[in-house]
Parts: sequence; C-alpha cells; structure tokens
Amino acid sequence: MSAAAVWSVDPRTGKRREQVATEATAADVDRAVRAAHAARETLADRAVRAAFLRTAADLLDASADGIVATADAETALGAPRLTGELARTTAQLRAFAGVVDEGAFLDVRIDLPDPTAVPPRPDLRRWKIPLGVVAVYAASNFPLAFSVPGGDTASALAAGCPVVVKAHPDHPATSELTAGLLRRAAAKTGLPEDVVVLLHGFDAGVELVRHPLVAAAGFTGSVRGGRALFDAAAARPAPIPFHGELGSLNPVVLTPAAVAGKAEELGTGLAGSMTLGAGQFCTKPGFVLAPAGADGDRFLGALAEGVGAAAPAVLLDHRMRAAFVEGVTERAALDGVTAPVLPGAADEHTVTPGVLAVDAARLADGDHALLLEECFGPVTVVARYADETEVAAVLGRLPGNLTATLHCADEDPAAPGLLAALTPLAGRILVGGWPTGVAVAPAQHHGGPYPATTSTSTSVGATAIERWLRPVTYQSTPQHLLPPELRDGNPLGVPRS
Repeated sequence: MSAAAVWSVDPRTGKRREQVATEATAADVDRAVRAAHAARETLADRAVRAAFLRTAADLLDASADGIVATADAETALGAPRLTGELARTTAQLRAFAGVVDEGAFLDVRIDLPDPTAVPPRPDLRRWKIPLGVVAVYAASNFPLAFSVPGGDTASALAAGCPVVVKAHPDHPATSELTAGLLRRAAAKTGLPEDVVVLLHGFDAGVELVRHPLVAAAGFTGSVRGGRALFDAAAARPAPIPFHGELGSLNPVVLTPAAVAGKAEELGTGLAGSMTLGAGQFCTKPGFVLAPAGADGDRFLGALAEGVGAAAPAVLLDHRMRAAFVEGVTERAALDGVTAPVLPGAADEHTVTPGVLAVDAARLADGDHALLLEECFGPVTVVARYADETEVAAVLGRLPGNLTATLHCADEDPAAPGLLAALTPLAGRILVGGWPTGVAVAPAQHHGGPYPATTSTSTSVGATAIERWLRPVTYQSTPQHLLPPELRDGNPLGVPRS
C-alpha cells in the first residue's frame, strides 16, 4: 500500500492547495531517527552550534516573504501576525546562539578535593551534556515560533541535540519550507543536514516517541493528543522526558475595587485579548471571575461591546471550527448560562466570537464543570461572584494553567490573598495586563501545573535549553581526560562555580 499523501489546505475554503509530501512509514521514522542520531557528535562544538543557529535565522529572514505567504495560505493568520511571529522565531534562534556562546547553561560546578572533610571529598567536576535525539511535535497555532524552526527546535539544537520534527498537518508546506532552510543552514556551517529531519503523519508521531534512539520529546497541542504521547513516552522500556504543553484556561480575577475604578477599560482590554488571533493563543484568557452588581454589569457590557464588534474569524482548520461550534453550543445550553454575545458559526468557514456568563455559585454543580475546561477559539466565560468565599471555591476547582491574572486597585486589601491563591495554579502570574503575548526573555516561564504542561520546565526563554540536558560528574579524573570546560585554568572561559 502506498503512503498517504500530505496536502496543504486553505482554511478559508477547506479546499486542498497542493500535495506537499507523503506520510512517513515506520521505516521512514527509523531512518530519520538513525540519521539524526548519527549526526549528534557533529554538534559537539559550541562555536559551530552558535554559527548554525545564527545562519538559520539569517536564512529565515531572507526568505520572509515566501514564508509568510505560505504560512498565511495554510493558517489564515494574516501577514501582520505571521511577520511578527517570524521575527520572534529568528530572535529566538539568535538568543539561543548567545546562550551557547556564553556557556552558563553547562552549569559547571567544581569541588576541589579535601581529605580533611568528613567524609573525605574527592575531586568532583560536574557539567551538563546533551540527551541525544529530540522529537519535536509542531503546534497548530504557531506555524513558526512553536513549530519546525521554533523554540523547541532552537533550544534542543543549542543544547547539542539533533532534532526530528513531526510536522503539524495544518501547515505542511510551511514546515517543508522552513525545514529546508534549517537543513541548508546546517550545510553552510559544515554540519550534516540530518541534524534536522522532518516527518509527516499521525502514525509517524506515535512511532517517533517510541523509537529507542529518541531521548526526549517536546510537544505543543491538545490534552488528548499530548497525553497519549506522554503515556507512550512513559511506557517505553526506557522511559524518556516528555515536555508537553497540553491546554490552559488562563483564569482572570477582577476585584471589586478594580472593577469600580475601570470597568469599561477592563472589558475592552479583555475583549482584545480573548479575540486576538481568533482566540487561538494558548494564553487566551478563557475564564474570568468578576464581581456581581452594577460595576460588574458595566464591565460585562464593555466586554460584550468589544467582542460584538469583532469580525467573524477563520480558525486554523475545519476540524477546529467544528470543535469550537460544538463546544460553545454545549456550554451555552447549560442551566443558568447566558450569552451576552452568542459565539458559534458565522458561515460554513468562519465563527463569531462570543461571551458566556454564569453565576459563580453554579460552578459547584458538577454539570457545569465543562465551563472550567479550555474551549479553543474566540470565547471566554465570565463567572459572577457574590463574595470572596465564592472566589475561593472556584479557584479551588481550577486545573493547572500557563497563566493566571489578577486585576486589583492600588493598596487593594483583597490582592495579597488572591495572589497567594493564584500562584499555585499557574507558571506565570500577572498583576494587571493580559496574558496573550509571551516575551522571549531569560526570566520568562511558559509552563505550569498539569494539564498546562507535563513537566516543570519552560518552553520559552533561555532556560528552555535545560530540558535537553542531563548532569554528569567526573570524579578524580586526570586533566587530559576531562572536557576542556572542566579543566584547570578554564581554557574555554565558561562560567563556573
């Protein structure tokens, strides 16, 4: 039987654009992983790795027009959004090149021998080494920054790990284009092209995480798909780290004092955040606790006005569109749920954004648990609370999240307690502002308690490199046998403790 064709599809019409590739067979996966594994030693030189990452960024920037046009044809995300995403992607590659140059990620620690210590201490020298081949599962909603040339790939290559990427079916042509540029960058810097390999197909994704030469995996996608791969990674004869981002509600809490002072501003701001990118950001604020009463009504009115003014949106594919329509319909049908702006189907290809509202007290009912689950797309749920007890009860039912946001007034007496209650729920806590938009910075953390992620690591920022490394200590090892980074005199000038 011949391998299934992989097609590029226009989400604006649902029609096929072109055949891009074929789905990988088990044999294809095996060849890809073995080729990447064979290339791993070529990434040992940090200077070459840094040059590779910078060259990849340069080639991507030079091909910006074609990349943006191809990605827009497959995702309908629009040229302005994709131009910004490409800039973020190349900035990530260059930032990780800087991380490689600096060398602090190696976490070198040296304890000199001390025979008088109890017990006596030998010469100990510790650093971190790359795990091996990393499997990267591309995201649907970020065809560049969280896909083939994205943060998982950049951080893994920076760590010295070759990468096998499983392309997302929503943007296969973009994946082929960007993978080709990464492979060309490898060749230009003297590396084998197979330090980056691309595969297509659902079955290929499952085979990939099970392959005995795959040492770790990074995933961004749904709870269902991510959990299946996570379980497969854990069930291997030799389990591997699986760093998955699976889903997030991103709760927002508005205090009475905050709403009293700026109800309309908060409503307008939330409308912009939750409809950004057609609500297809992993950090979309999908659940809001707002006070009941006149001020809360003003906030809800401003939110409804802003969302109602938003144009119908094309989602990433028709499967996601159908899931959104089904999800909002099921939620809107629950007892006590109203729709200040009814979300749903606009036509056969687009959806209308919306707002659902419910009294917070109803969330104690198990039938309303659906409102505490992510609904991917342009909708948010506003739960109106009567007092702090209701807020505490709802927060106690929330799953783990990427972000949690608090809006409060200056010197707001409710703020300390709410901040303490939100901190266990998420990896990034905002006081003011909105969670959409994730700065790529050393202090960033993009992760959170399950199901937001399956590990405690971040997928954004410099410390994302730590996912693909493991520590090794050399004890009483002669100087000539040590890696240069661990030798006396520090010949390579890496930061050491």
